Amino acid sequence: MKKQLITLALLLLAITAVAQDEQQFTVDAQLRTRGEYNNGAGTPRNESQLPATFINSRARLSFGYQRNNNLELKLSVQHTGLWGQNNMNANDSQASLNEAWAKLKFGDGFFAQLGRQQLVYDDERILGSLDWHVSGNWHDALRLGYEHQQHKMHLILALNQATANNRGNYYGGPMPYKNMQTLWYHYQAAGTPLGISLIAMNLGHETGEAGHGKTKYLQTIGTDLSYKPAAFDIHGAFYYQTGENASDSDISAWMASAKVGYQINPVLGVHAGYDYRSGFDQLFGSHHMFYGTMDYFTRNVPLGLQNLLAGISAKTAKSTLLQLNYHYFATVHQAITGKKSLGHEIDFQATTKLMKNVTLMAGYSTMFGTSTMDAVVGGYHKSWQDWAWVSLNINPRLFSTK
Repeated sequence: MKKQLITLALLLLAITAVAQDEQQFTVDAQLRTRGEYNNGAGTPRNESQLPATFINSRARLSFGYQRNNNLELKLSVQHTGLWGQNNMNANDSQASLNEAWAKLKFGDGFFAQLGRQQLVYDDERILGSLDWHVSGNWHDALRLGYEHQQHKMHLILALNQATANNRGNYYGGPMPYKNMQTLWYHYQAAGTPLGISLIAMNLGHETGEAGHGKTKYLQTIGTDLSYKPAAFDIHGAFYYQTGENASDSDISAWMASAKVGYQINPVLGVHAGYDYRSGFDQLFGSHHMFYGTMDYFTRNVPLGLQNLLAGISAKTAKSTLLQLNYHYFATVHQAITGKKSLGHEIDFQATTKLMKNVTLMAGYSTMFGTSTMDAVVGGYHKSWQDWAWVSLNINPRLFSTK
């Protein structure tokens, strides 16, 4: 497949090299390499467990085409993996398509986008790119939309099957859902920094076995609010879930969040926030962004989760940004320990632009857990838990007809 995609891309490049003025062809590349020292990230470690070190990488090549503002295409192939994962002369390929879609624009703000695509909405809490992950998120879907002035409305439809079944519609494939229907609406107030979004999602999960399976449905509805006057950045969200999840359990859950940021001057900024999750499934968001970068709470926490956040950022130079965040975590309901406190996490991150299209990032995190953390998430809280990483991202545009 990899050779076929490269051949296709070269053919498109040759054709569009003589494209008319109303056509545009672009080629973008990304090489991202990240080394990690894991001494308790993801899951807290026990006292006898040793730290791990590894390097992962992403190589992505994206081809874009646009004609007359009525047709847009994107084809993106990527290779992901760990250094040393394959033999040096292995002939198997880990290349995959992370985007392959066509967007038809019908005028008056209407469009249809069909194929493998990223679904990124609002603050990425429910639907996001999950760009931190080496592969990222993608969906095979049909997106129908209307966008005009202050109004945007999208309808997303998806249906997954592992094989072309001759009989029945049982789905036992790798995607986390069988079918999805999502309606999203966004209003951006004219002349003001106020944005309001509404979302309603119906998600179908397959349960049982082939021949005896049944599709169970989970509904999520909610709103996302943003207000950015002057130096302030105010954000809030509320979501409610009902129905049945993939584990065939009845769900009645909700989550709420509020965050306020203030830019003191061009150099310093501060922010604070609070999250409350009561048995809520985060679905397909970019979870790494919200609940501490050690990623202890990317999955559902049966006892619920409270997250108190405070942070500061500093632009020490034109191209350097330093960020320091503090999280206090607690459950919503008492654990078997009789307490709610899970502990304290500190996250530090530095980002600097080395040159055009080249960014270097590094971070360090540590968690000071409690006995409740051991009971809810695992590990041993008296063992030192920390995590460090460094990432180099090279992301140039290689070619453009305009």
